[in-house]
Amino acid sequence: MKYMVMMHGNAQAFAEMATTWSPADVKAMIEFMGTVGEDLAAGGELVDARGLATPDQVKVVHAGPDGEPVVTDGPFPEAKEVLAGYWIVDVADEARAAEIAARVSACPGPGGAPLNQPIQLLPVLDAPEGVSD
Repeated sequence: MKYMVMMHGNAQAFAEMATTWSPADVKAMIEFMGTVGEDLAAGGELVDARGLATPDQVKVVHAGPDGEPVVTDGPFPEAKEVLAGYWIVDVADEARAAEIAARVSACPGPGGAPLNQPIQLLPVLDAPEGVSD
């Protein structure tokens, strides 16, 4: 079963990381994320993983009346969080996906203390029969 393991952040958290985390803390966090990805790949469970750009780089797109894209800066001001990164994993069951999410949640923050941030798990559905991936 495939799951998307999603880590969210907000503009304040991104700003704090850039201005209050030490370079060693940022390096430890990045190395931690790299190790998670390497371990999942070595175990044959990693489908894809990416860190995403900061919220100030998000664009919101909708189709205009003529079908042409209308692009605005995003996220909307009322958005509390944006997707900061994700892993798509192919695991035996939800329990294994939850183990991975808990590991990601414990990512080190300032001083190496685990952030223990909420991580969302979302099953990735297979394409309906007759529709190719």
